Amino acid sequence: MTVELLTNLWVTAVVVIATFAATFAVAVWIRGGRHDGIDVVWGPGFAIVAVTTLIMSSGHGDDWRRWLITALTCVWGVRLGTHIGLRNHGATEDRRYVEIRERTPRHPLAHLVRAVYVPQAVVLWVVSLPVQLGQYGHADSALSLIGTVLGVGVWVVGFAFETVGDAQLAAFRADPATAGQVMDRGLWRYTRHPNYFGDAAVWWGLTLLAWHHVAGLIGLVSAAVMTWLLAKGTGAALLERSIGGRRPGYVEYVQRTSGFFPLPPRRRGPA
Repeated sequence: MTVELLTNLWVTAVVVIATFAATFAVAVWIRGGRHDGIDVVWGPGFAIVAVTTLIMSSGHGDDWRRWLITALTCVWGVRLGTHIGLRNHGATEDRRYVEIRERTPRHPLAHLVRAVYVPQAVVLWVVSLPVQLGQYGHADSALSLIGTVLGVGVWVVGFAFETVGDAQLAAFRADPATAGQVMDRGLWRYTRHPNYFGDAAVWWGLTLLAWHHVAGLIGLVSAAVMTWLLAKGTGAALLERSIGGRRPGYVEYVQRTSGFFPLPPRRRGPA
């Protein structure tokens, strides 16, 4: 790795820490102790890292690739932050953060920092490595061009799944005729979590854009971490722990629908 890239890595680490520290301060002193604003900051946080790297990588990478990676990251991050912000507006606070405070009534803020803010800051920085590494170095082979084309293609598929999936779910929830029903239409017919699958695909696409030099292969770890979190960690698995007991028909939906990767619905066997 070059000195410039290493400098970029520690600068973005400081930027991420500052971003989450500001988010925590806003939650405590402006939002009256409501902490689900961190979910809104998650996507834009990657955009901040991308823009920081764009500035610092000037003269150390292909300009077209630097701007492409930054643009794709910002489009994804701002859309996600806007979607979550609109979804949370007027709603009660996410029960995950309420439960954390209830479990630790004596030191709720300290526990929130240890259990939420610090882990998310670390994960954001690690997952953002392809965005940082991809903006350095120069592409000089046909293989890197193929990786770029594939990367953009995978990103487009992921962004489409995430955006369309979120829109379909929002429309479903807003329709009084579907109140209490299980969303099993559109993309949700092929995967129980098209938005999470799309999220993962976006990051595999960005990882491919960083494969024009050896250091970019580190991005494989980032994409793998993001995919695991979405499929088995704080994403789909966490969401489904209790939903089956409070949503009639969800167990049958699980039996016939892929949990993550889009697949044709399975035929239900005997009960």
